[in-house]
Amino acid sequence: MGGISETCSVCGTGFEVQFRYQMEEKDGGFSFFCSQKCLEKSQIGGQDGAALATCDACAKRFPPDLVSQVLYVAGRRHYACSLGCRTQLVREAKGVRLGDIAAAAAAPAEGATPIGDEAPLAGGGSRSAVAAGDPAPPAARASAQGEATGRVAPAASAARPAELKGQGAVAVPLSPAGGAKRPAQPPQRPAGVPRCLAVFNHKGGTGKTTTAVSVAAGLAARDKRVLLVDTDAQGNVSVSLGAGAERSLYHVLVMGLRVADATKTVRPNLDLLPSNETLAAAELYLAGRQNRDRVLSDRLSAAAAEYDYVVLDCSPSLSLMNQNALVFADSVLVPVACDYLSLVGVRQVIKTVKNVNALLHHPVQIWGVLPTFYDGRAKIAREAVSTMKQHFGERCLAPIRQAIKVKEAPAQGQTIFEYASGTPAADDYLAVVDRIIESRERGTAGPEAGAARDGAAWSVDRGDAATERPGAAAAGA
Repeated sequence: MGGISETCSVCGTGFEVQFRYQMEEKDGGFSFFCSQKCLEKSQIGGQDGAALATCDACAKRFPPDLVSQVLYVAGRRHYACSLGCRTQLVREAKGVRLGDIAAAAAAPAEGATPIGDEAPLAGGGSRSAVAAGDPAPPAARASAQGEATGRVAPAASAARPAELKGQGAVAVPLSPAGGAKRPAQPPQRPAGVPRCLAVFNHKGGTGKTTTAVSVAAGLAARDKRVLLVDTDAQGNVSVSLGAGAERSLYHVLVMGLRVADATKTVRPNLDLLPSNETLAAAELYLAGRQNRDRVLSDRLSAAAAEYDYVVLDCSPSLSLMNQNALVFADSVLVPVACDYLSLVGVRQVIKTVKNVNALLHHPVQIWGVLPTFYDGRAKIAREAVSTMKQHFGERCLAPIRQAIKVKEAPAQGQTIFEYASGTPAADDYLAVVDRIIESRERGTAGPEAGAARDGAAWSVDRGDAATERPGAAAAGA
C-alpha cells in the first residue's frame, strides 16, 4: 500500500503514513504523527507534567485514565470526562441537536423521583458541581458526523443556569443557535438530468474507461468544470491521461484526506481523482462502516458542488465501491459493445439500478445506453444496435464507431480529441457530450424519458426478453 511522505507534527521526524491514526484533521488542516506516543502528546499535556485532556462536551480538564474516555467519531478523536458526556458526543454524531439532548435530560420522566442534589445535568455535570462553580454545560459546536453520514448537527449555544434554588441549580434547556453551516450539497435536479454520471456495466471490455475519459474531456473542452473520479482499482484512467498521482481515492475514503488535496488538474477545466491498487483495500474499510453504501457520497458531495459535472469510471463488477458510485450518481451511462454477451450485461445493470432505487432509496436511473465498437459491416453489430433501440427507444444513443485510434490514444497518454481529432470516433463522442449538455440545459429528461423508463421496466419484468438473440429481437420475435 502506497503511503504519504510527511513530517511528524510533534517531533518533526520524516515518515511514511501507513495507518489511519497517523493522520488527523485538526483546525481545518491535517496533522501527522509518526507513532502512538506522538499522537498522545498532540492533545494530552498539562502543567507540571500532568497528563490532562479537555472534554469535548463540557470543556473540563481531566486525566484520561479509562478507555471509554477516548472515542473516535467520523475519524476524529474526542475526549469525554464522564459517561454522560460520552453519550452526548455519540448522540450528536448521529445528528441529534444539542438542544434536544438538553431538553430530554431536563424533562422528568413520568413517575420519576425528584432530582437530587447530585443528579447529573446535560453534559455530565451535577447540581452540586454547578453550585461549586464548575464549568457550565457544553458550548456550541458543530457535530463531527459530516464525514460519516453527510449530516452536520447544528451548533448549540451554552446556557448557564438561570437561577439557583435551595442547594442546587435548575438547568435551563439548551436551544439550538442558528448559523451552523451544513456541507455544500449538489443542487436538486429534475430526474433524468445528468450531472453526476456513472459510466457502468457489469461486463468488461465494453469501453467504460475510454467512454468516461472521452466524455469528461469533451465536457471540459466545452468550458465545463469537470471532476473525473476513478473508482476502479486498476487505475486505467490515470494511465489513459498520462497522469501519475501520489494520493488517490483511497486516501479520501479511508484516511479522510480532503478531496482538493487528492485531485490533480490534468487538462484545462478537468480535475482527476485517481485510483490505484490501494483502492482494493477500501472494500474492507467500507464493509465495516455504517451506511456503507453512502461513504463515497459523504466524502465527495461538498467538493462536487464546485463542478458542473462529475464523471465516475466504474469497475466491471457489483462491488461495494460500485454501489457507492451508483448512490452518489444521479444518472448512469451504460457502454455496450456490439455483441450478444454485452447485451446480457445490460440486463444485469438494469436489475442493479432497480435495486439501488428500491433498497438503497436513491433515485438513480439509466440516462443512456451507448453502443461501442460499432462496425457497420458486421451483421451482429447492426442487430445489436437494433435490439437496443427497440428496448430503450430514444435513450439508446448513436453508436461509437470502431477505430484503431481509440485504442492507440491511451498509449500516448492522450484523449481521442487530442490524438485523433476529427476522426469518426471523436465526432461520435462529441455528439454524446453535446447531448449531455443539451439535456442539462433543457432541465428535463426530454421526450425520451418515458420511453426509456418503460423500456427498462419492460426488460426487468419480462426477464430474458431483454436479452433475446439480437437477430430474433430485430425481427420482432
